[in-house]
Amino acid sequence: MRGSDFAELRAFAAVVERASFAHAAGHLGLSASALSQTIRQLETRLGVRLLNRTTRSVAPTPAGARLYERITPMMLELDAAVAEAMTATGRTAGTLRINALGMAVRKVIAPRLGRFYAAHPDVVLDIVIDDGLTDIVAGRFDAGIRVGERLEKDMIAVRLTPDVEMIAVASPDYLSRHGEPKTPAELHNHVCINWRFPGSGNLYRWQLDKKGNKIELSVTGALISNHEDVVFEGALQGLGILYAHDDDRIHEAIARGQLKRLLAGWSPTVPGLFLYYSNRRHAQPALRAFIDCLLDQDARPSLGQRRSSDSSRQRRRTGQP
Repeated sequence: MRGSDFAELRAFAAVVERASFAHAAGHLGLSASALSQTIRQLETRLGVRLLNRTTRSVAPTPAGARLYERITPMMLELDAAVAEAMTATGRTAGTLRINALGMAVRKVIAPRLGRFYAAHPDVVLDIVIDDGLTDIVAGRFDAGIRVGERLEKDMIAVRLTPDVEMIAVASPDYLSRHGEPKTPAELHNHVCINWRFPGSGNLYRWQLDKKGNKIELSVTGALISNHEDVVFEGALQGLGILYAHDDDRIHEAIARGQLKRLLAGWSPTVPGLFLYYSNRRHAQPALRAFIDCLLDQDARPSLGQRRSSDSSRQRRRTGQP
């Protein structure tokens, strides 16, 4: 393959991944017109249309989708091979693409950005916040970060945080107006904040557990969102009862008296955050360094293990608030 052939294929993959000529051009350091010309050259050379273009969107044709599916694993391997070759110089370099929950970015990535850059200035972090269930292999991501229940099978996983509780909370203002529920059944008489799963669009059914007595509830209220910042602010401003992970932000709001914990005896524990990547490829040096940083350790950690058959048989939810 000629060098120009590879450049054309990489340009094509960038457009598919970002569904935008403008975004892909910015990523590649090209003008949108130059990128468009590159794609036209590729389509002319192959004699097939690869992309359907409108004024609002770009999507692969059936032929384009098949081509993208075939070239993605090869490009990942080429990227990994180049990154490994660079380790001979003592440098950790390259671009590291991470797909992560917004909660994970806020909790484990953002606080460590400065430290990682100081230690590895030649690594470019390309972090995409995604609360859906994107296929990290198809999306050409080096790794993803999800809660444990949402990991795909046959992935190598590294635990980043302990398991967490799901808790119900509400503001003192809301409770002064509506009272405090004492049992899960009383939630039907309250205004609740709903979480909509990104991707599927389904609403989360609240799953409560008290010493093995498990209850699932569909709740109603004045606010529905698929973004954690929106539902958190809704709870702070008295719009209703929120059911979510007991993360640092909620814990601090409880400590400040902005939120009150409800139904404490009904809080189940769910898996914490895991970084994961495909077992079909080796972790490149930049990814190993990134894992070290997230784990707050200098020595190379064990890079995780395959999902056990027992854990992979757990009932997989389509998402989590």
